[in-house]
Amino acid sequence: MANSRLEKIGTIITRTQGLLKSGALKFDERPLWYDVVTAFPPKDEPRFDRPAPNVSVRPIFYAEDTIRAKFHKTNKASFAVNLLDNNNRSATQQFIEIYQGLASQGALDEQKVFDTALDLLEDKMRQQREKRSVENTPQEPVVPTPPVDTGNTVKLQDIFKD
Repeated sequence: MANSRLEKIGTIITRTQGLLKSGALKFDERPLWYDVVTAFPPKDEPRFDRPAPNVSVRPIFYAEDTIRAKFHKTNKASFAVNLLDNNNRSATQQFIEIYQGLASQGALDEQKVFDTALDLLEDKMRQQREKRSVENTPQEPVVPTPPVDTGNTVKLQDIFKD
């Protein structure tokens, strides 16, 4: 019985099917992946002794990857990024946009475009910080006005008046 638990005897699909047929595993308690695998069986049987396919991995690089790498290599300041916030762009994204805008003009060489983009990003970040600090400064406190009695309210003293 212990040998049947080894991955060398059968596949995970055949072992699960055996458990379902024998009643050791109820059909309602079958794994989530079981219906998908039975509906779309794999081309090759998933066995432990099958050699891994020799597939070459294609290099995936984007044009801005070299710019991003150079930015992070030279700019040691780490920026906090909220990954759930899709409205605001990170400092790296802003830098790449500035860099690509300057590079598309074609007037400067690559190093000058990089340095100019860094300066413009620093200015932009400083303006954003100043804007946030102005927004976060406390304004004059609002003095609440006392509510005006319109006669529609019921006072507790009037209820228990005898």
